Amino acid sequence: MAKKAIITAGGWDGHEPTQCAAVFKTVLEKEGYDVEVHETMDVFADADTMNNANLIVPIWTMGEISGEQESGLMAAVSSGVGLAGFHGGMCDAFRNNTNYQFMTGANWVSHPDNIKDYTVNITSDDPIVDGLSDFDMHSEQYYLHVDPHVEVLASTTFVGSEQAPWVNGCVMPVVYKKMWGEGRVFYSSLGHVASDFDVSEAKEIQRRGMLWAST
Repeated sequence: MAKKAIITAGGWDGHEPTQCAAVFKTVLEKEGYDVEVHETMDVFADADTMNNANLIVPIWTMGEISGEQESGLMAAVSSGVGLAGFHGGMCDAFRNNTNYQFMTGANWVSHPDNIKDYTVNITSDDPIVDGLSDFDMHSEQYYLHVDPHVEVLASTTFVGSEQAPWVNGCVMPVVYKKMWGEGRVFYSSLGHVASDFDVSEAKEIQRRGMLWAST
């Protein structure tokens, strides 16, 4: 039986949720997944659907989540459903919901200098990043508040910031994984817009992370 993935696409349009959902719907379907894309979060409160899922990919920057939706999502992940997201679609969502942030492992606080050139450094031999070399991005370099419990797989160093020079030299996680109950949680801060995944390493890391989370 094919694994089932649920993608929620919405929130702030600047992160191109619809376009990003299309990118990873295609990726997952090529891996044999049955993929549903939802433009509301009502699915989180549908216990039958959530319990039959293997993977949740949240693409929902900012916005608000109801108590019932949040409880349903967190219960599903805790029971063993994988959670794998990226950029603001997972870690700049529901800013008032600290329990959600506890589950995801980080929350966005800034991207000094906005769109800029920066390097992503592979820092692990974990299968999610194994065989990949350091690579360059031209996008937002996320400054996160990060749970120290996460397992960091790739990082970036802030250099040459004019907007926030006090962060220069700071090493910031970019890719990590963690557990939430029985559920595997994966996050990458890459992916401001869909075209960021034209960088092959960024797309491959997300693909591997989704597969890992739903194992």
